[in-house]
Amino acid sequence: MEKYQLYEDIQTRTNGDIYVGVVGPVRVGKSTFISQFMQKLVIPNIENKNVRDRAIDELPQSADGKTVMTTQPKFVPNEAVKISVAENVNLKVRMIDCVGYLVSGAMGATENDKPRLVKTPWSEEEMPFEEAAELGTKKVIEEHSTIGIVLTTDGSVTDIERANYIQAEERVVAEMKACGKPFVMVLNCKNPNSNDNKKLAQSLSEKYQAQVVAMNVAEMKESDVDKIFEKVLLEFPIKSVKVNMPKWLQALSYSNPIITEIIREIKGFGSKVRKIGDASKETIVFTESECFDPITFSNIEMGEGVIRFNVVPKENLFYKVLSDECGFVINDDFELVSYIKNLAVAKIEYDKLKGALDEVEQTGYGIVIPNKDEYTLESPEVIKQGSKYGVKIKASAPSLHIIKVDVETEVTPLVGNEMQSQDLVNYLTEKFESDPQGIWETNLLGKSLYSLVDDNISAKIVMMPVDAQRKMKKTLKRIINEGKGGVLCILL
Repeated sequence: MEKYQLYEDIQTRTNGDIYVGVVGPVRVGKSTFISQFMQKLVIPNIENKNVRDRAIDELPQSADGKTVMTTQPKFVPNEAVKISVAENVNLKVRMIDCVGYLVSGAMGATENDKPRLVKTPWSEEEMPFEEAAELGTKKVIEEHSTIGIVLTTDGSVTDIERANYIQAEERVVAEMKACGKPFVMVLNCKNPNSNDNKKLAQSLSEKYQAQVVAMNVAEMKESDVDKIFEKVLLEFPIKSVKVNMPKWLQALSYSNPIITEIIREIKGFGSKVRKIGDASKETIVFTESECFDPITFSNIEMGEGVIRFNVVPKENLFYKVLSDECGFVINDDFELVSYIKNLAVAKIEYDKLKGALDEVEQTGYGIVIPNKDEYTLESPEVIKQGSKYGVKIKASAPSLHIIKVDVETEVTPLVGNEMQSQDLVNYLTEKFESDPQGIWETNLLGKSLYSLVDDNISAKIVMMPVDAQRKMKKTLKRIINEGKGGVLCILL
């Protein structure tokens, strides 16, 4: 990752406040780490000379051996300093040095065979070294840091065995995980590139499910600082998963099986990953999908904590969805264009009727007003009225009249005696109350209720004689053209 992008992402994830809590067992090089970190990243980027000099004076002291040097937690520098690591990338940085948890073999925790008393920033009274270590570590982790560095060692930087550090190391990592803040483990060793230390770093990473950087802290380089921050970015939580998909998929409802599958797959991915480092190019979604190609995430926006997926539909999915949605089989572009052309014609015709159909639903009667293309103009004629002459221009146009007529019918199956008829009534009533639509499938005399009703209604509709239809049309024509609203109807 480019240096500018790295620190811009760090700036975004921490809101520009990098408060690094350095925790771990005693005698692992925490003070040395802070001193080296400050000299490589912070001090060179402090613009104010006075602030820079003061930061140098506040660097912690360190030494080799088994004796504990840090006796109380310390803020380095005492106040957070502003640094500019790149153009438009400004950070406020402060390190917090902890006492550290005691390990077997370390010296300095007692004086005259009594627990050594030390001062802390969180209490006016002195307290035992071990108690101060516990309180300080907890305070630093929970209240004073945005990023944690858990320092441990292979034992090569002191004369204390690696095994002596394990219990304190486990305790610190457990507390870091409990607070939920991003942290990285630094394995301090004199020969970080040895096979043994590479294996140890890998073992620690697997054991604690954390990012581990092996380095010689006393010889820390600027590139090591960059590497630590790259690892830290992987420990920040994933804020959101965003899905890019073709626009035509976005037209489908959330209840559509295609969209349901996308949501299910992304939720499944989200349940497996919590932080950026959990996601890898080996994480594949849609592995067994009939609709989408197997994919990994397209990119990670480190600064925002966003993972993006580009959903890729399989080749035939578009026409399958289109066919399902419109209820008409469409297999290729030719059939699609043909279908759209037919729909366009149908829509033009429907738009003419829509207003009248709405009126029919509201009042039972709807009229389709003719448009200009339907007007018929006859040849003008010269007419005479008294001593004056004029011109008669006659025009006509068809209008559609849609009438809503409720067709009534009765179904009277004969099923036997009165008790049997009453039982059928009770059954139908219960069926109607529990499943109003299902009642239509009730079997009556070998036919469904729907078939019986449909046959009767269809028969009545087609029974209107052609002569009666002509008379109805003629009547409407006279009412409209002659403006006469009085109608006397005699049905024989």
